[in-house]
Amino acid sequence: MSRTRIVVVGLATVLALLAAGLAGASTSSHAKQSHVSAVSGTITFDGIWTGAEAKSFGAVISAFNKTYPDVKIKYKPVGNNIPTVLATAVAGGHPPDMADIAQPGLVKQFATTKKLKPIDYAKGSMNANFAPVWSQLATFNGHLYGVLFKASNKSTYWYNVPAFKQAGVTAPKTWTKLLAAAKTIKASGTPAYSIGAADGWTLTDMFENIYLRTAGPAKYAALTAHKIKWTDPSVITALKDMAKVIGDTSNIAGGTSGALQTNFNSSVTNAFATPPKAAIVFEADFVAGVILSSTKAKPNTGFNVATFPSITTASDGVEVAGDTLVTFLTTPAAAEAWAKLGGFATGNNKLNPSVYPDPITRSTAVPISKAKTVVFDMSDQQPSAFGGTTGQGEWGIFQDFVKKPSNVNGIAAALEKAAAAAYKGK
Repeated sequence: MSRTRIVVVGLATVLALLAAGLAGASTSSHAKQSHVSAVSGTITFDGIWTGAEAKSFGAVISAFNKTYPDVKIKYKPVGNNIPTVLATAVAGGHPPDMADIAQPGLVKQFATTKKLKPIDYAKGSMNANFAPVWSQLATFNGHLYGVLFKASNKSTYWYNVPAFKQAGVTAPKTWTKLLAAAKTIKASGTPAYSIGAADGWTLTDMFENIYLRTAGPAKYAALTAHKIKWTDPSVITALKDMAKVIGDTSNIAGGTSGALQTNFNSSVTNAFATPPKAAIVFEADFVAGVILSSTKAKPNTGFNVATFPSITTASDGVEVAGDTLVTFLTTPAAAEAWAKLGGFATGNNKLNPSVYPDPITRSTAVPISKAKTVVFDMSDQQPSAFGGTTGQGEWGIFQDFVKKPSNVNGIAAALEKAAAAAYKGK
């Protein structure tokens, strides 16, 4: 049976122009744009990318500077605390010129309170290189506020090939078979799951993939907009399925306490160390970048990737997280600068897939640009106090769920209380 591919996109970079900043606008005190050689000035840019990703974005900046050598871009890696950092900067009247914002809910909040400048001048280039849906994802009240430059396929899980071979299992395609394979892997001497629960967003990603596959895209959209409550039976069903993983404590590297003290990067290195501390990581295509930069595991022989398993016939979708320098970032040249380094995907349909450095990367990246339907990562769309702030809202509550997976109804109630408060105050 043929199904429409669904891509859930979390805006991991809306290249957004802060209202107090002038860089990137068609005319500004920073840059006189009568022709390329006259473009000069400085752009301050706060972003979510740190470490290897910040270095890769540096390659994009270098590509930009080949055309605009007199523009200096001061990129500051902020990481997951960017909602708090930006809110403080905006309130103080000294925001950066641009920001890489991971949550479209926060972009919408800034846009509606006129803290962002629209970038409608980039629509032509966006339309030439992206399907219309990608512009729609960063459009509010008829104005374009961001460019989804980088996207990540989040509907994947990564597995240690030698550990799977030792257990005699292959990559399962269904949830039931994955749970069974996990028990076989444990019996072979290696815990199945490596979970970076110290970073609450890894837990929301797991829930969202499960919810999409049990409730379907219509309810997914309704829950995202808080049109149904978090105590809805569909949420309870998804939480119970999630509990089958996080509640299998003896099959998690380090158990519950270990998971809660393990961040995302460590969860990856744990699974692909020699010997491995676990065999499976549920996360996005950017897992590959951590494996290649921090372990000795090689593609195909040491690690591989599979699509997040089907649970019911409600949906068979792909979840991605998307990252948003304005018109340049809509071009294939900008995408190529990062894509050839790995750890990158994009909705830019003019990028030649051969640019991706290996077959595994192509297998996770190409579906994004081919997707017929695109919706966002759920938590990224919600008010940041609920869906995107360290230690509170969804991130904090799902960490509580890891501590007590049997408390499904209590967790659902806590999520609903926090969501109601966040949507009331937005």
